[in-house]
Amino acid sequence: MKIKVAVLEKDQTYLNRFVAAFGAKYADKLEIYSFTELNIALAALKDSRIDIFLADESFEAPAEKIPARCGFAYFVEPADIKEIKGKPAICKFQKADIIYKEILNLYSEQSGVVAKSRMESGEEAKVILFTSPAGGTGTSTIAAAYALRKAMQGMQVLYLNLETFGTADSYFQAEGNFDFSDILFALKSRKGNLAMKLESCVKEDVNGVRFYSGAKLALDRMEMNMDDTLSLLEELKKSNVYDYIVIDYDFGLDKETRTVWKQTNSIVWISDGSVHANQKTERAYQSVAILERNSEDEMEERLKLVYNRFSDKTGSRLENEELEVAGGVPAYGYSDIGQLLGQIAALEMLDNID
Repeated sequence: MKIKVAVLEKDQTYLNRFVAAFGAKYADKLEIYSFTELNIALAALKDSRIDIFLADESFEAPAEKIPARCGFAYFVEPADIKEIKGKPAICKFQKADIIYKEILNLYSEQSGVVAKSRMESGEEAKVILFTSPAGGTGTSTIAAAYALRKAMQGMQVLYLNLETFGTADSYFQAEGNFDFSDILFALKSRKGNLAMKLESCVKEDVNGVRFYSGAKLALDRMEMNMDDTLSLLEELKKSNVYDYIVIDYDFGLDKETRTVWKQTNSIVWISDGSVHANQKTERAYQSVAILERNSEDEMEERLKLVYNRFSDKTGSRLENEELEVAGGVPAYGYSDIGQLLGQIAALEMLDNID
């Protein structure tokens, strides 16, 4: 199903370039209608059942003549204007992919239609969750490096930072106007098309890792409950967009955390091999074993341990043969996070995780 987009613009040169650019890049996703006269455009909204109407701010588009099912925004020149005349505003001089995300966002808020899968295989994504009972062991760095490695292998990967105070922006960068706060609002409101909202908000790093920028405030993330998390994961998995979903998650053994663990294929614990880290990891493992006695979750079988910043001089391996060790990452001296991720992502050991 293509989204029908009507563009009303006085500048014929810009209009021609817009139609050409979007026709070349999004011909399978968008059906573009272009207009230079308001009355003709308004008539087409009903006759052609337009989904999204974009009008240059020089026009006065009467709200009563725009169908309720049709999303609307003004095209403006300044990039910092988000609303004009009481309506959403989109900067017209942006990269095509950013404008496309804005269109998807508008459509997601108007549409309740479930988006079709973009992959034919029907296979759900593998979900790999990274966490640490030890704390302060570089869990997020290893998770981000793992996501980078999978992207380098040609996989479709989403790095999903669900830590309370964490953010994917510490590891990956890309242009875009939306962040995790927008997703949280969609989850809470239960309105519109969640699948389309997720696609409109996702960003893609130069190396191919997709991610969501962190929420504007950590307090926003703290409003996310178990139902929200499960709804998010269910939507991401059934979309069949990704081969791998890499989750960065706060450690815990509460009911909510264990419920999230059930949605995974592998749960990766990170330790640095220090005395204190080994003690915490061992105590956590024994706690999981006790919880497993009265359940059929089989969490122990999914657990894998990765040593990070490991050195024989400062650490030792855990004396627990039941907890599978995927491998170890040496202590690198890089201060640049990009270089560090690249070095870790090159380790074949990471393939032992899945």
